[in-house]
Amino acid sequence: MQINSYSFKKASPIWEKGKEREMNCSIALYKHIKKSENLTVLAISAHCSYTVLINSEIVAFGPARAGHGYYRVDELVLNDFLTENDNILCIKVAGYNVNSFCYLNKPSFVCAELKEGDNISAYTSAPCVGFSVEKIFERIQKTQRYSFQRTFTESYTLKDRAFSYERAESTLPVKVTLTEEKNFICRDIPYSDFEVIYPVSADMTGDLSIDISKDIHPVREIINISDKFFGYRPEELEYNSYAKASQMVFSAPRKCDNSSAELIKLSSESYIDVDFGVNYTGIVELDIKSFGEGELFLLFDEIKTDGQLNCLRNGTSNIIAFKASEGKYSIHCAEPYTMKYIRIAALGASFEIKNLRLYKVAFPKSHIKAKFIGNDLAMEKIYDAAVETFRSNATDVYMDCPSRERAGWLCDSFFTSRVENILTGENSVEKAFLSNFLMPEKFEFIPDGMLPMCYPSDHNDGVYIPNWAMWYALELSEYVKRSGDTFLANEAKSRMLSLLDFFRKYENEYAMLEKLDSWVFVEWSKANSLVQDVSFASNMLYAAFKEALADMYGDESLREEACALRKSIREMSMTESGFFCDNAYRIDGKLVLSGERTEACQYYAFFFDIATPESHPNLWKTLVNDFGYKRAESGLYPEIWPANSFIGNYLRLDLLKRYSLDRELYDNIKGYFSYMAETTGTLWEHTATSASCNHGFASHVIYWMKYLGLIK
Repeated sequence: MQINSYSFKKASPIWEKGKEREMNCSIALYKHIKKSENLTVLAISAHCSYTVLINSEIVAFGPARAGHGYYRVDELVLNDFLTENDNILCIKVAGYNVNSFCYLNKPSFVCAELKEGDNISAYTSAPCVGFSVEKIFERIQKTQRYSFQRTFTESYTLKDRAFSYERAESTLPVKVTLTEEKNFICRDIPYSDFEVIYPVSADMTGDLSIDISKDIHPVREIINISDKFFGYRPEELEYNSYAKASQMVFSAPRKCDNSSAELIKLSSESYIDVDFGVNYTGIVELDIKSFGEGELFLLFDEIKTDGQLNCLRNGTSNIIAFKASEGKYSIHCAEPYTMKYIRIAALGASFEIKNLRLYKVAFPKSHIKAKFIGNDLAMEKIYDAAVETFRSNATDVYMDCPSRERAGWLCDSFFTSRVENILTGENSVEKAFLSNFLMPEKFEFIPDGMLPMCYPSDHNDGVYIPNWAMWYALELSEYVKRSGDTFLANEAKSRMLSLLDFFRKYENEYAMLEKLDSWVFVEWSKANSLVQDVSFASNMLYAAFKEALADMYGDESLREEACALRKSIREMSMTESGFFCDNAYRIDGKLVLSGERTEACQYYAFFFDIATPESHPNLWKTLVNDFGYKRAESGLYPEIWPANSFIGNYLRLDLLKRYSLDRELYDNIKGYFSYMAETTGTLWEHTATSASCNHGFASHVIYWMKYLGLIK
């Protein structure tokens, strides 16, 4: 496909010799820079991620992700950060070399060049010119994975010159080697605003002990390491912060004597809870003073339950650990994390913590043009939460969540894409997101013709969601209508037709998809267990998929197929109860309805034009009046399995908009989202706090607010 290529003037990609494919390996580049009126620009690309610091303060995180075979380049103007006569530039690069949902499993490298005026004063090569290169010795390499979906937890050893930025003349030099040449492309996505967020209070404290008799739950991201799921096995770990956290015992929290978070004094075997006020995403920075040999833990999460913070909630190790010797250290972490609360816990020594802060990694606020103009404070709070949710999940691709996964999921992206256009008037992140899927010639591990369920990522276990591939076509079709960019759709044509060919293998005598393989996904509810042999919800989506292809490529035969498929679904899945059945089983050669009915399936039927208020007035009236956020209280229709946020409730609200039920839409928005906005300042994956409390698709509420005239 056609891509905006990028060429470095002098730099070549490098890495520490012999370590290009080693797991969880990091290096740092240093250079002194004089303050100057000349334009100073750092061009950089890396894999997997980098942070740029000047005089120990983070000024950038990147790069923007791309599909297999390509790497985006950032061009960072540094002048505003060169505040001293002599400034120290530090570039820290982390290479992970594991399969994950957030980074590709490709060899580590960094490629960078610094331009001061017309002069390229430093560039990566073998040896580097102008840069000194050093091993990041303080980061412990063999740690457990952070989650099933992400790479490694961060644990550090603090001693000697750990985290010192006075070592531009390296005392631990790294021998570098040139890596394979890369296909570099332009970023084409806005940069973060470099916001710094400080906590609003340090309000609760308590005592901490370790109970070695407590069981350590065997989580999959630690015990399932294999030739298909990479990482360090439990017996290989140099430091296991998950095990440490699992055996911590916290006393009931009590109010702090001093609620200020500017200077936190922490005695040994104690903890203090810090509150950021809102569920933010960013890179943690702080200054630590250790009064002896001990361990300091940053345990964080988006919520508290009964006053306690569970850093292992949601399938994550929300832990940043420091093994500290006596001394002072200015710390920053390597990756973004999501948190409203941090529990700072001390073992073996006392500590002082100053300047605890988050460098916010988010879509830039400066690019958001929309404004809330309503007069309802509750709705304004939901709007603010939706904006924060969007910004956290649209840094370079549309992510599902900025916490557990940081993954570019299809279907989620369909909803998030509508928000970008309303907030910014542009589609830059969406174009990059959709383009990434078109970059590789094929996707390893999954069947030919299929798209990965989230990307850029690697799925060595062969798992894919066939439904999500269809949502790609639906989003692409809307993207063309939003942007007028038919070129991207034409670039995707061969891939879309290959996807159609893939699905045709599953069509039965009714042209319905039957016995789809891998992870057939409808929504996070009972509906997800009713997907075989014939999932009517999946086939409702299949009809829309065919119609989207017809719209983009002018194939009227596909439109006719979609129309016929809708008719077959309508006739076969409707039950005497007046509700659509979710699925049918093949018994003795015939399809037999399961009899199971879910709220989500009803919304699928109306969303994908199987039914309309005119064709099914009684069902529509029931859905509008008797279902929704108050349904659990009413107890109506207990035989109809309830919907969850993703995606049933969102289809419901979108249908209220489609059929101009403005009063009901307004009421449902407040009913579904007010408690989320009040609790975390972000919008959630589920209706409860059992999963992510910041999920990109949830920002779609902005789309409905725009329709209601609450945004201009």
